[in-house]
This record gives sequence, C-alpha cells and structure tokens, in this order.
Amino acid sequence: MCGIAGIFNINQEPVSNSVLDRILSKLAHRGPDGRDSYIDQNIGLAHHRLAIIDPSNRSAQPMTSYDNNWIVVFNGCIYNYRELKIQLKASGISFQTSSDTEVLVEGIAKFGIDFIKKLNGMFAIAAWNREKRELFLSRDRYGVKPLYYWNRDGKSVVFASEIKAIIEHPEYKIDLNPAALNEYFTFQNVFRYHTLFKDITMLPPANTVKISQDSYLRHHSWWDYDFTQPDESIKFNDAQRELTRLFKNAVSKQMVADVPVGSYLSGGMDSGSITAIASSQVERLATFTCGFDMSEVTGIEANYDERRDAELMANHFKTEHYEQIMNAGDLSWSLPKVVWHLEDLRVGMSYPNYYISRLASKFVKVCLQGTGGDELFGGYPWRYYRVFKSLNQQEFFDSYYEFWKRLVPDESKSLLFTSDIQSKIDINQPRKDFEHVFTFNDRLKYDTPEQHIQNSLYFEVKTFLPGLLLVGDKLSMANGLEERFPFLDNDLVDFAQKIPVRYKLGNLESMKRLDENTYMKKKKAYQEFDDGKNVLRKAMKDLIPDKIINRKKQGFSAPDESWYRGANATYIKELLLDKQTISSEFIDRKYINNVVNEHLNQKVNNRLLIWSFMNFEWWCRIFLDNQKI
Repeated sequence: MCGIAGIFNINQEPVSNSVLDRILSKLAHRGPDGRDSYIDQNIGLAHHRLAIIDPSNRSAQPMTSYDNNWIVVFNGCIYNYRELKIQLKASGISFQTSSDTEVLVEGIAKFGIDFIKKLNGMFAIAAWNREKRELFLSRDRYGVKPLYYWNRDGKSVVFASEIKAIIEHPEYKIDLNPAALNEYFTFQNVFRYHTLFKDITMLPPANTVKISQDSYLRHHSWWDYDFTQPDESIKFNDAQRELTRLFKNAVSKQMVADVPVGSYLSGGMDSGSITAIASSQVERLATFTCGFDMSEVTGIEANYDERRDAELMANHFKTEHYEQIMNAGDLSWSLPKVVWHLEDLRVGMSYPNYYISRLASKFVKVCLQGTGGDELFGGYPWRYYRVFKSLNQQEFFDSYYEFWKRLVPDESKSLLFTSDIQSKIDINQPRKDFEHVFTFNDRLKYDTPEQHIQNSLYFEVKTFLPGLLLVGDKLSMANGLEERFPFLDNDLVDFAQKIPVRYKLGNLESMKRLDENTYMKKKKAYQEFDDGKNVLRKAMKDLIPDKIINRKKQGFSAPDESWYRGANATYIKELLLDKQTISSEFIDRKYINNVVNEHLNQKVNNRLLIWSFMNFEWWCRIFLDNQKI
C-alpha cells in the first residue's frame, strides 16, 4: 500500500526533478516508510511507501526488472503473489526479495502488461518499458486503488494516486468541472470517470491505458462483472458449502503481511464472518468498532450504535477489542480533513470512517473490511424489489433512476444551481450517464424479474461499490492504514456471479407470485422483511452467533438527522448560511437556506443533502480558495 505518481512528457521535454518531488510530497500520508523516484529524460516515476510485505529496503520502489527493461511503481497488494512466484521460478526467473512487487515486475517483464490479468489483489500500477519507451497505467478489477491522470494539452500525462498531487504541477490551474458537480448533486456520486477538477480523469477499474509518442492514450478494458449467466443447475446446499470454502480461503489470502493485521468489527454479519476466520489465524486479533453518543438521539437513529453486538462478537472470538465513541462535535473538527483527503466527493456521511481508521492505525497497519458482501449477494432488497416487476427496459430505467436520484431531481436543478453553472451543464446528462452504465454492457436483458435483479446488482457494483471503495481508500490512507476487502477476492467474486438470484433473496418466489395490485400493496412489507444475502447467511451460520446472523441489516452511519437539528445546528448555519459561504457562487443561497430550514424545523430529513452542501463548501474553501486546514 503506497502512493504513486509520475510524469510522461510526450513532447520530449525532460522531467523536472523538483516538479516530480513537489507532486510526490502530497502523497506522504499514503506511505510514511520511504520515498524514491526514477527519472530518465522525459519519464519520471515516484513512490511513497507503506511497507507491508518484505519491509526491507531491498523491496523499495521504483523497482526495476532483472532484465533492466521494466520499471514499476505500484500501490496495493497482490494476494496470490506466492503462487505466481512459483510459476515464474519454474520458467527460470530468480528473485532477490520476498515482496509482491518483485513478482509483479518480473511477471510483466516475462509476459507483458497482460500479466495483470493473473493478479488476485488490489492495485494501481504504472509500468515503464525502457526499450519501447511506453508507459502503462492500470487498475485492479474492482477499483479498490485509485489512479488519476491529467492530459496536459497533448504535451504530457501527469498521474497520481490522489488528485492533490497532480494539481501541484505548476501548469495545472484549479477549476471546477460543472458536469461532475451536476452528477454529484444528483446521485451523491459520480458515475463517469471525470472528477470535480477540470480535465482530471480517474482511470476506470479493470482498465489499462497505454501512452507513447506514437499512439498517445489508448484505453483497454480487460475485465467486467457478469451476473447474466447464473448456474441454475447448482443446488442451494452445494452453493452454500462452496461459498463457505471460498470465503475462508479469501480471508486467509488477505491475511498475508509482515506487519500486524486487524479487522473492523461492526454488529453485522459481514465483518463478523471476516473476524471469525481471521481470529482463528491470529491470536488476540485486534478489532475495531465505532459507536456514537446516543444521549440526544431519537427515532430510528437510536438503533444506530452497534457496540453491543460488536462486543458480543469480540468476546465470542476472544479478540483484543477497541472502540471509538463519537459525539456530535466530532463533525466540525474532522470535516475539513475528510474533504481534503476525499478530494473528489463521493457517497455517504463518511467522517466516521475517518475516525475508525484513525483508531485502527494506532495498533495495526492492515485492517480487513466487509465491503462488497451486500453488492455481490443482494444485501439491498428494497432496491431490487422496486424494479423487479418492470415490464421492459424503459420502465426499469425510469423506476431505478427515480430511486438513485438521492439528492436533487433534475426538475429542481434550475433552483439549485446559479445561472452561471446552469449555462455550463446539460440538466439531462445525469440520466444519460445513468443509462450508459447499463447500455455499455450488451449482455444485459430486461425480460424477467431475475434479469432485473441481475441488472441491479451490476449497476451497484459499477457505481455504488466504487464510491464506497474510494471513500475507504482515501480515509484509511489518510491515516497510513491499508484496508483489505476479502469479499472482493477474485475466486469468490467469480462464484458469487454464478449464484442464482433466487438463492440470494429469500422472498423472490413469493413476490413473483403476486399479481400487480397485490404486489404494490405488499411490496413495502416484503422489502422490509427480506434482508437479502440468504445464501451468504446460511454459509456463515456456523461461523458467527445466531443473533448476528438473524440481525436486521443496518448501515454504518452516525445519527446525523438528530445531530444536525441539535448540537450541530449552529455549525451548519455558520458554514452554509453565512454571507462568506463560498459555494454560493455555484449553489443558490435561497435553495441552501430552504433545505437547512426544512431540516431544522423537522419538516424533511435533509441530512444527505446538508452533508453534501457542507462537503462542497469545504471543497471550495480548500481547493478554490486555498484555505489551510
């Protein structure tokens, strides 16, 4: 786990060591254990290291292949590197280190850049071929590790793990990308791979881009999810047993490290199952939970604190357990830091993620995370049952788009944005971007309830999951912590895609039998009853206590609806309703005022939109107004 950066001057201009060093300096938090760079005329590669596997200096980067033809900088971890190393040794390659980086370098030297298809892990890679003078940038299947680049008017490409490094280039002028802003305030997410920063692009997951003097930027997508070919012949019990086996293997693979490994432990099944396996391999496994001060919290949010269930599992698995208890005042201190590290705003109220990773980093360098289980195994049935009775593709799009407009509907954009922003955007673009996620994949069909659910799963692993992973990476690396995701093991994901949806959702067959009128009446009751992940629950039943297996699903979120109306109300008004509010250049003051007052007067729960307004205000202060945090 590290931070990588580089400059490739296509116009043959020599790379400036001082400029490369300036860019690299902004990634120090991602790798406090070392830094180095490589410059050869018009190419420069740089690396900040968080030493996890073979922490010795011999495994430092940039790393050069034995034949001296490839130089690589790499951020991430290759979980199957030992197996790949055996294969490479059999072909005559010798190794000088015990690192996964050397396996990556020598594998690329032996087989070319397509070697990355053999990798089971998370990675962002920059690989330079000295002989052909070609640069390859690539990301892992799921987009766990971020990689951004800036096309400098065809003169050069500047890339880095984080945007804050790229904007250190002296020729980059910070400006807002209105199209990304429009998308963010529709979905609280960005589906396309542009960013809030003008002309800075995120490399898509499972993509490689080749850059050279002759062909310049050539993208190649080398993998995609496929839920369209389930194995209908597999029996439920067989699927359950195979899932248990693959899950245990996945956790074991991701335990590989030469430094302490811990696990997050909420009150839910996913993190509990991971802890069950990890604690059987590490005595006194360190586990971490985030709880909340509930003294002034009412309503449904009174159930948000998961500490009791987490403590139950910590005691059950004999872990060394640590808790972070947050209160309302923790928002104002952390929010500027969260926005600085996120840079490109994404899903959810994420400041609890910052605090829990900060806690974990005091004890371990690697922490296992449960993200991915819901997206792969149908953990959001209230979303799928919304659309699974759709009659055709258009009805599916209409219904699902209405659900995913989490913040501001298109018809209200004329009230949301100032006239200047309205003149620079296409109000209907978010709908086009939404549909493009589906139409980009010609394997998707829209004829049956099962196909509608398969399409929903595909959409969420292509949009919502990458948003969660981006937040996880940025806020854990803010604290020099590597997060790993056992549910995103290649073998496990490949099998999860083959499991029929009827095994994932417990109420599917009952829902299918209802006529349309009865379905509409009972839909909400069925959605609330079905917590999804049916086959996964059965697979995990022997690992964790029954109380946790049968626990109703709950997201990881602070009780912000209550806190925004109580202890944080003054902070929100000072930040968003002041005459000095910078974001009012882009967002209409009257609209912000109405949203805040509606929430404070308990008319509407506007916590998502208020969070996004606060994030964007701090984004403007930090990146446009250059305020220090």
